[in-house]
Amino acid sequence: MRRADRLFEIIQILRQSAGPMTAAALADRLEVNPRTVYRDIAALQGMRVPIEGAAGIGYLMRRGYDLPPLNFDMEEVEAILVGLGLLARTGDPALQSSARRAVDKISAGLPEDRRDLSEVQRFRVSNWGSSPPERIDMKVLRTALRDEHALHISYRDESGRETERTVLPVALIYYVEVEVLAAWCRLRQGFRHFRTDRMQSMTVLDESFSDTAQTLRDEWDAGFALRG
Repeated sequence: MRRADRLFEIIQILRQSAGPMTAAALADRLEVNPRTVYRDIAALQGMRVPIEGAAGIGYLMRRGYDLPPLNFDMEEVEAILVGLGLLARTGDPALQSSARRAVDKISAGLPEDRRDLSEVQRFRVSNWGSSPPERIDMKVLRTALRDEHALHISYRDESGRETERTVLPVALIYYVEVEVLAAWCRLRQGFRHFRTDRMQSMTVLDESFSDTAQTLRDEWDAGFALRG
């Protein structure tokens, strides 16, 4: 989680909390260590966010503090919520959790007279879709894709043959029933597509390919990306 996102999340948690929260409790929610929370709280207090309390006692948000309203009209809100709802159809639990947090942020950032999102509940998205891969962590895969790091994977094809490959990930494609990683495969010396549910193992390598990542994405996009 980026620091800016973490600071926003701290504000949201404290605004919604019924009482003081310790740094340990905040750290648990944010999946960081308490020392990081102490630094973030100090940064927010330095920006005049009205957080009261101290280390060892707990923190709370002074009542009356609000976030600037978001200037979304209702059609834009509906489009965002339907799009976030579609993430329930992916086999990516971390993305689904992020979508729920995003809905909370959207609600909190709307003008007070429009924070009740019940009127858009008529728009429903089926949660039928793919299941999470059993042997790999989609969050780790997305991080490697974002950070442009090579991967070593063990892959079993539809015939049951298993191969070891080093790949450079360029895109992750979400279908209704499966997720597919598009990558440059060094074994085949070309672009290949790997179903995440057929990956038997995955290791993120220290090797960065940032210097060639955009070129690879452009080449893949020109020849393989979905159209229409």
